[in-house]
Amino acid sequence: MEKEAALLEAIFFLEAEPLDDNSLSKISGLGLEVIEPVLDYLQEKYAKEDSGIELVQISGGWIISPKVELWSSLKERYGKKSDKRLSRSAMETLSIIAYSQPITRGEIEAIRGVSADNMIRLLLERELIKEVGKKDIPGKPTQYGTTKNFLKFFKLNSIADLPKLQETESERFELAR
Repeated sequence: MEKEAALLEAIFFLEAEPLDDNSLSKISGLGLEVIEPVLDYLQEKYAKEDSGIELVQISGGWIISPKVELWSSLKERYGKKSDKRLSRSAMETLSIIAYSQPITRGEIEAIRGVSADNMIRLLLERELIKEVGKKDIPGKPTQYGTTKNFLKFFKLNSIADLPKLQETESERFELAR
């Protein structure tokens, strides 16, 4: 298992994007039946206190990342400061989209109470949201949803991993629809 683990470590080191089990199998030449135990082995190996990295599942794939407790020490040198931050308005718009997707611009504006044009444009540019279809009502407005980049940005495996809304927040989102 050491040889297979070393191979996957090298692949993770060279790849910038999360890799799912099938991709790991294809790149490494290892069978799927080997991939899962090796991933478990690597997770246990990195879980030890003396390791500065961990194997995490993000947006449906695996990636090696610095341990959370080291982020504050690493942020100044390696963190992308200004281009990673979102304004309060952008975060509010993004959370509305994440919890209510698919959702139209008009529905977002009904919840926020202000125009969402600039925030939607910004989130589209950052590739945190995308157009996912048209609503079947007169005018056929565009509907928006989150992207894989959204999952990576927030270090989520799937949209189901979002924190649950409190009942009052959930009702606020529903009232505007």
